[in-house]
Amino acid sequence: MASLSTWMRMFRTGFILLRYDALLPEETAHLLPPLPRAFAAILRSLFAKKTNLRPGERYAVAFQHLGPAFIKLGQVLSTRGDIFGQAFITDLAHLKDNLPPFSHAVAEASVVEALGKPVNQIFSHFGEVIGSASIAQAHEAVLLDGRKVAVKILRPDIEAVVAADIAMMSLAARIVAFLFPSTRRLEPVAFVGAVAQSLLLELDLRLEASACDEIGKIINAEPWMRAPNVVWHQVARRVLVTEWADGTPLSRPEALTLPGLDHKEVADNLIRAFLSQALDHGAFHADLHEGNLFIAAPARLTAIDFGIIGRLRPKERRYLAEMLWGFLRRDYKRVAEVHFEAGYVPRTHNVDSFAQALRAVGEPVLGQKATEVSMGRLLTQLFEITAQFDMHLRPELVLLQKTMVSVEGVARRIYPEHNLWEAARPVVKDWISRELSPVVEARRIFDKLVSRLRTDDEEEIKSRTSVEMAALQIVARQGRTFGLVALVVSVLSLAVLVWMAVR
Repeated sequence: MASLSTWMRMFRTGFILLRYDALLPEETAHLLPPLPRAFAAILRSLFAKKTNLRPGERYAVAFQHLGPAFIKLGQVLSTRGDIFGQAFITDLAHLKDNLPPFSHAVAEASVVEALGKPVNQIFSHFGEVIGSASIAQAHEAVLLDGRKVAVKILRPDIEAVVAADIAMMSLAARIVAFLFPSTRRLEPVAFVGAVAQSLLLELDLRLEASACDEIGKIINAEPWMRAPNVVWHQVARRVLVTEWADGTPLSRPEALTLPGLDHKEVADNLIRAFLSQALDHGAFHADLHEGNLFIAAPARLTAIDFGIIGRLRPKERRYLAEMLWGFLRRDYKRVAEVHFEAGYVPRTHNVDSFAQALRAVGEPVLGQKATEVSMGRLLTQLFEITAQFDMHLRPELVLLQKTMVSVEGVARRIYPEHNLWEAARPVVKDWISRELSPVVEARRIFDKLVSRLRTDDEEEIKSRTSVEMAALQIVARQGRTFGLVALVVSVLSLAVLVWMAVR
């Protein structure tokens, strides 16, 4: 049962969105059926503030009033100029790292409380704010040993704000699911739960330090992107110190005009870095908007802010790789089969029909320049297809899907003609060659058969008397040894034959 304060917060949220015409905006009224359109017009006339602000400016002001959860939403929207228009994302841009900061005195007090020492016993210089976001802000500083660092500090009382936001979003999700049954396949309650979990993890900077260290090692082992190191002896729940990230923040207008910058390679590196993290390691930076990326010529990218980390289990990584590889080869039947194998599409539907629908989505997009593809139209078509085939939102994939939307949007902003599929090809191809080669597949089959053989032997032996057991153990051991040798020879022979056939 939601508390009165949660209900009040939800009504306040609705009022603020209506006040800035960001709930049922006039610009989208023509998309609504007649009755909802009339209702929206009445609400706007009663509550909307008369203003000359553009839609993006209205959303930016409203989201800033509403706090961290909505600011995060604004950051995602601000990466998709191809869907919402350049003016819209420009107006939302300051939500990335340019929110009003808290005072320098409060920042210093937070450092002293968290690290247990006066600031001058930790830093030879503690500078002004270099970036201020929804959860925390960052300061430039220099350690006593001369290293330049970034100091991240949580906003005062942010824990209570985020808790209230989560309670309000959970209530809103339950109401939406109850009032609009058609939205239940989008799993609004589970979606909010996934978002809430990621927000809560951002409130302990010790966890972010751990994620930065883990994902940083993954990132720095690949050629696509860099990550700063953690200064571990200066980490606390509300304060995190990392080594300085060189370059220009991608959120600044001058970032894309740097001399010698290779825009295509930067965009390709971003896509490949994300896919390499997700596919090869099953752990990825899940907040890759422009405010968390630094850029330097000719094509160097550095990621910061590891508060949100996504994780994929081995089977999810395999499904993702096979679906991407299927699209790259235009093998829509295989893409459809993977959706059924993963349980993303109920088996009451027909695989061939789903493959036909995927072909209708893929063919207009594959091989085309980004400037020739209407993302708004594509998303509409995808939404219609998912509804037709009863596909539900997968909570375990929320961060992956959200990050893919952001990363593609950022890549398109860096290089407007960017081709996502061609950028993804080398990473996906390497994964497929390594993980789904005939030899690897043969080894998987072999391991399963050996495991099954051992299980069957053990179950049979357990069912015998003690006298029979002693005799059977000798026979079973000999038989199992012979069987294993034969199985090894058979599987390896099969692998060699298949490998030669596909070369």
